[in-house]
Amino acid sequence: MKLRYLPLIAVAFLASCSSSSEGEGTTDNPSASDYFPLRSSNYWTYEINDASGNTVKDSLYISNDTLIASTAYKKFKAKDFPTGFYSNSLNKNGVRKSGDQLLASGTIGITPAAQLPININLSDFIIFKENAAPNQLLSTVTGVMQQTVQEYPLTIEYKVTSKAGNSFSNYISPNGDPYTNVKAVNTIVNLKVSTVVFGITFVVLPSQDVLISTQYFSKDIGVVHTNTNLSYQLAAGLPPGISLPIPSSANQTQQEYLDVYHIN
Repeated sequence: MKLRYLPLIAVAFLASCSSSSEGEGTTDNPSASDYFPLRSSNYWTYEINDASGNTVKDSLYISNDTLIASTAYKKFKAKDFPTGFYSNSLNKNGVRKSGDQLLASGTIGITPAAQLPININLSDFIIFKENAAPNQLLSTVTGVMQQTVQEYPLTIEYKVTSKAGNSFSNYISPNGDPYTNVKAVNTIVNLKVSTVVFGITFVVLPSQDVLISTQYFSKDIGVVHTNTNLSYQLAAGLPPGISLPIPSSANQTQQEYLDVYHIN
């Protein structure tokens, strides 16, 4: 099974959904620091390692300015098809800075199983806040979508949350690369999936955090390391007549390490 994101595949919705969001809101408090330089032609390449020892590379860059709901953003694109959660989350989406916050708008997707792609709309979702306290809630988006897998109608309830993590004067990435002035942000995706068979509702996936990802932002560079874990456990004791083409459980970890970058 491959990770396909949040933020994160940026593609059109495969199912209709409704959502609501809450959090700190935007701020105009200025910040002289730059934890994510947003200038056109900036780029970052990442080495992606999974638990099986496989390594691939992603290339993420800022392509141009774009308007989303009449607001200016920097549009991110990935060269080829990105594999990493972080690169996938920004690919074809917009990011802007407001005060000490970074706000993302667009569509993100995860695929906990190949037969269950889930895509979620975000609007000014806070992906970073410089002056946040550890564990401070930044943004939350909730919603419900409907999908059909084989003949089963699925109701998917989702919640995407971002929270501030710890700050580090000096940070050594697990691959040994040192960085200074690093701040972490945690992104959590919680899902609950149910279906109706013969008029009876069955919970297929009890509410659980299926994806937890930590991004490490370094001052004047951007994201230098991302650690992502995708795991789930389907409900036990489903009737024999319910046979979804989805593995009963999964547990996968992915590391994304900054390789080469260019900041204008």
